Amino acid sequence: MLYFLIASIFFNCILVYYCIKFGIIIINVQESIEECLDIIDEKYSKIVKILEIPIFFDSPEIKRLLNELKHIKLSILYIANKLSLEDLRDDEEKEEDIE
Repeated sequence: MLYFLIASIFFNCILVYYCIKFGIIIINVQESIEECLDIIDEKYSKIVKILEIPIFFDSPEIKRLLNELKHIKLSILYIANKLSLEDLRDDEEKEEDIE
């Protein structure tokens, strides 16, 4: 009976050690994801501001650039939504994705 108790205490100590170790890893990953989401949110707002500026030049290269910026904006939004629990998009953007 005493051997069983000692073995149980030993395995419980190992279990507690790994639970704490994995808990710390999970907390660090969560903090990293939150920092990345802040950076993504900042870049997303800058891209949205750029896309709101009216363009008076009718060059195909500029049109392609604006089209690529719109795709980048949607990609950043997609990544942010995959990494976060909340949906950060406006209702208009949700409808655009559905179409």
